[in-house]
Amino acid sequence: MEFASYLAGERWSDHPACTHGTLAHLARLVNDRTSDAGRAQLTPLIPRVIGLTSDDPMLDVVLAVRAASAALPIAAEERQRSQAVGLRVALEILADRDDEFAADARELAEGALRVDPGADEWAARFIAEIGRGRRPGMTARQCRGIVTGAVDGIARACVADPDDRLVALLAAAVSDTERFVDAPSEPAVLMMDADLPEAGVPAVVRS
Repeated sequence: MEFASYLAGERWSDHPACTHGTLAHLARLVNDRTSDAGRAQLTPLIPRVIGLTSDDPMLDVVLAVRAASAALPIAAEERQRSQAVGLRVALEILADRDDEFAADARELAEGALRVDPGADEWAARFIAEIGRGRRPGMTARQCRGIVTGAVDGIARACVADPDDRLVALLAAAVSDTERFVDAPSEPAVLMMDADLPEAGVPAVVRS
């Protein structure tokens, strides 16, 4: 992200104002968790994130869905559960948005949950226990907590290609953000601070 800030004419920083906060958060995490060889694949994405931002809080939710959907099928069980909780809450929020973009995000989340019905069932019980009487919502901070857990889950997963998966996740998130920024805006959904634990969902959740 430092190179993005430089190319945008900003002060040298890994938190450039020219890039959406949650997307920049994901980019920093992917850069940090990717090997030196894999990191070279990130270079073509740098120019694409310049000027890529939005003040619509729904974009935070969409990026959290993208990350959690990539992590859920391969992460360790405790990470699967936390990502499933995030996806289920996101689905409730996305239900209030009636456009093609939200429909695509819902399809992505539902597909990921179908891959691991056990994690999905656990998440449903968890939300039912802690969420009675609460309106579903996710703050930007909570969405970034989900993204953090997703990247960690992918990086630690027992797969042969974690670098490729992390790079693919970031590339998909950049494409999502490009589409979102270009799409007609809709009224923002109210984000509620108390609907999920502080970091979005617990990093480790136990039965």
